[in-house]
Amino acid sequence: MTTPLPSAHLAADAVPTAASRPRIYVACLAAYNNGCLHGRWITASTPDDIMAEVRAMLADSPLPDAEEWAIHDYEGLEGAHLSEYASFESVCNLADFIAEHGRLGALVHRHFGDDLEQAEAAFDDYAGSYASRSEFAEELHRDTGTEIPAALEYYIDWSALARDMELSGDIMVFETGFEDVHVFWTR
Repeated sequence: MTTPLPSAHLAADAVPTAASRPRIYVACLAAYNNGCLHGRWITASTPDDIMAEVRAMLADSPLPDAEEWAIHDYEGLEGAHLSEYASFESVCNLADFIAEHGRLGALVHRHFGDDLEQAEAAFDDYAGSYASRSEFAEELHRDTGTEIPAALEYYIDWSALARDMELSGDIMVFETGFEDVHVFWTR
């Protein structure tokens, strides 16, 4: 039998932290157009902070008088899309939205064609999280006081009812994982 070794202390920078803010990679277009990659990963904190980082990156450009930039990459947006020329205000707003809603927010954002305003409005009609579509349909009917005779209960196809609600446009459904179904009412 072996004796377990005492665990080593982690260095301060190796300590796991809470989920970090999304980041964007901003590239200098003067350098890029001349075959040189020059840019910087920047945390999506505030538009002013991002712009200050971009100015510093452009000042360090290998080409003199660099002034144009573009967003060439991003991370931490859970699959949401970001335009190459998105404003820094849009970047920060999307980062805040993803921080609040996570992967579900990214799915809703993409569903609405990357329109953040519509994605935010959809959460006003959030019906909740369920293990399945059929669980939502059954719970909805039980909560509304619909009396179902015990002899008929086993004949109700809750999955078909939920599918019909979705196909008719009454609800939107997003699956974020196994038995993790999110339902939104549509207007």
